[in-house]
Amino acid sequence: MLAEQRHQLILRTLRSGGTASVIDLSEQLDVSAATVRRDLLKLEGDGLLSRVHGGAVIEEDRAPFDEAAEVRVAEKDAMAARAAELIEDGQSVILDSGTTVHRLARRLHGRRLTVITNSLAVYEELTADENIALMLLGGMVIRESRMMDGFMAEDNLRQVHADWAFMGACGIRSGGQVMDTTVAEVPARRAMIAAGDKVVLLADRSKFPGSGMVKICGPEDLDVLITTASADDATCTALHEAGVRVITTPPSTVDGSVEVRV
Repeated sequence: MLAEQRHQLILRTLRSGGTASVIDLSEQLDVSAATVRRDLLKLEGDGLLSRVHGGAVIEEDRAPFDEAAEVRVAEKDAMAARAAELIEDGQSVILDSGTTVHRLARRLHGRRLTVITNSLAVYEELTADENIALMLLGGMVIRESRMMDGFMAEDNLRQVHADWAFMGACGIRSGGQVMDTTVAEVPARRAMIAAGDKVVLLADRSKFPGSGMVKICGPEDLDVLITTASADDATCTALHEAGVRVITTPPSTVDGSVEVRV
């Protein structure tokens, strides 16, 4: 792989999760840790990221949806497969605008469900499926995130109820606090939590601790965390002790999953 290709992949990973370790980048790119460190040094010199102990961070807004969707696809599919197993035919579900939740939408085709979403990507995925009753929330169109947001989306959510609410996040702190980087998106996500009987967070290992300066919710607001192998054990333990069912899904498989009682 050429250096320029590695640099682009590194930046995509950082824009998706905000931070990444040298070890994770080395595994993802299939190169040595020394090579990754040289790449990070070059990118820092170009002003594109900041190196920290053991890795790097990027200080900018969340990546555009299509770019973020290309990162950790196998892990997202593994989590989506496990999430789909929780849903029974005839139920109603709220799907947020994250790229992992969009992978879940792909697994709902042919199911007899009601889907409520502010995601234009989810709407486009499911709109032709006549088995699914589809509700698209109103609001301002946020093109880079392919979503609807603002007070109208929040007001719409106050009028609905669902069996499940599935959401993503930019980061999960050690105490189990779920964080976001965009202040404007938090009210709608909080309204989704309030509208769902059970709340499921889908977060791969890059979200521990991930990024985010705004708290979406605490562990008391979650029912299930679906994550990948090698997620932070201490954080998973804190969530489990708060009553959250923690499920880890091996990133190397799509259908296999393991429930972890930590």
